[in-house]
Amino acid sequence: MTIRRAGNILFRFMRLWTLHPKHLDARGLVALWREALLAQKVLRGATRGYKHHPQLVRFAETKNPPAALATYLKAVHEEAVRRGYKFDGSKIGVRRFRGKLKETRGQLLYEWLHLKRKLKKRDPGRLRDLSSIKIPAPHPLFKIVPGKVREWEKVRWQRTSVRSNPVENEPAHVGCCKKWTPQP
Repeated sequence: MTIRRAGNILFRFMRLWTLHPKHLDARGLVALWREALLAQKVLRGATRGYKHHPQLVRFAETKNPPAALATYLKAVHEEAVRRGYKFDGSKIGVRRFRGKLKETRGQLLYEWLHLKRKLKKRDPGRLRDLSSIKIPAPHPLFKIVPGKVREWEKVRWQRTSVRSNPVENEPAHVGCCKKWTPQP
């Protein structure tokens, strides 16, 4: 979770990725684990904050939000174990969500660009490793359907020029506005 200060107001940004956890760097995977555990507490009613956080919308809309989040966490844990990390799987709720949550292609591709921008700064080697992937795999909980970036997403509204685009070979307009719809 990123905490930024603007004047006397603290802004907290939580990211529950639509992307498969295998695409994340070490720092991203650890942050996702922490943030998803916090989200699990929120959906169980075990914390007072974050109840209306936009990243929780898609889980809160299910019949059993804690089970949906537990299923999400299970895949994050599996990726951590695959990498040799020691995440405590006992922290994951026991109930599981059956089925898949629908998420839009626009959301998936917006997050892909967002991740690549983060990796350009903090892990260029990881970015190089992912450079051949055009369409990323989604988290196993999600079924990707046509559509735009979701309304709850905190989209960066600044447009960038082609020259200042932080990720090579990506159109500068990708994800800069909610009207953009990725082409198949």
